[in-house]
Amino acid sequence: MELRQLEYLVAVAEERNFTRAAERVHISQSGISAQIRQLERELGAELFDRSARTVALTVAGEAALGHARAALAAAGAVGQAVGEVTELIRGRLTVGMVIGCTVTPLFDALAAFHEAHPGVEISLLEDSSDRLTDGVRTGAVDLALIGAATATPDGLEALTIISERLVAAVPAGHPLAKQRRVTLRDLIAHPIVCMPPGTGLRTVFDQACAAQSLQPSIALQASAADAIAGLAARGLGVAVLSNSMAASYRDRLTARTIDDVDTPALLALIWKSAHNPSVRELLVHSRQAFTDLLGLHR
Repeated sequence: MELRQLEYLVAVAEERNFTRAAERVHISQSGISAQIRQLERELGAELFDRSARTVALTVAGEAALGHARAALAAAGAVGQAVGEVTELIRGRLTVGMVIGCTVTPLFDALAAFHEAHPGVEISLLEDSSDRLTDGVRTGAVDLALIGAATATPDGLEALTIISERLVAAVPAGHPLAKQRRVTLRDLIAHPIVCMPPGTGLRTVFDQACAAQSLQPSIALQASAADAIAGLAARGLGVAVLSNSMAASYRDRLTARTIDDVDTPALLALIWKSAHNPSVRELLVHSRQAFTDLLGLHR
C-alpha cells in the first residue's frame, strides 16, 4: 500500500468520477484505475461501486476513506514539521477563485508567496462560490476567494475583502436611470441580467426577493461582470451588480443603489485552518496585497 494510492482513493471518493479524479492528481484515467484496482486486490475488497454513472464508495470504501485521509494528513504533517524547523515550506496548495473574478491582488499575493516559497506547488481552481466553499470544508481546497452573502460561512474562517450594496445598472434613457430611488419592485418590472445561482451576489439578490415574495424575471445570466454589463448596455435587461463592479462601466451604464436591499454582497477569503504553514503564509501575503482594497471599501 502506497501513499499515492490513498491519495487516489480520496480523490475518486470526493470527485465521484475517475476522469475528474485523474485530472485532479495529474495522471491518466487508466493509471488511477489501475492503482485503485491494485489497492483493492491488496485489501481484498472492492472500494468503489462502478455500476452507475457516478462512482460510489462501497461499505469497505467508506471504512477505508477516513483512515486514508488520516494517513495522508499524518504524512503531510511530517513534512510540515520538518519544514517549520528548517524554515522551508514545501508541498501543494490549492487556491480557489470564484469564476469571473478579476480582483488582481489575489494574483499579487500568489506571486509574492511563490517567490518566497518556491518549493510549494500552487494549483488555481475556478468554480462557483458554493462549490469552492464545499471544497474548503472537505479540505480539497486550502483557501478560496468567494462571493458570499454572510461574513463567515459556517465552520470556516474568513477575511472580508469587499462589502457592498447591490445596484441596478442601466443604459442612458432607461426608465430606472431617471429615478433617484430604485426598489426591488421597481427592478422586477424589467428583465434582469445577473450572476448565476451559487454566487454570493445572486444569493443576496434571491434572498431579498424571497423576503418580499417577489419573483424576478431573470432574462440572462453570466458569471463575469463584463458580460453582465455588456448585455445590459445593449438593452437586454437591468444589470444587478455590486457598487464597485458597476463603477467600472459608468461610461455605459447608470447605477442606482437598490434601496430596500440592505444585505451587502461580500467578497471574502475563506479557509478552514491556518495550522498549515502554507495557508498561514499565503494569508500573510494576501493581507498585504489586499491592504489598499480593504481600506477603500471600509
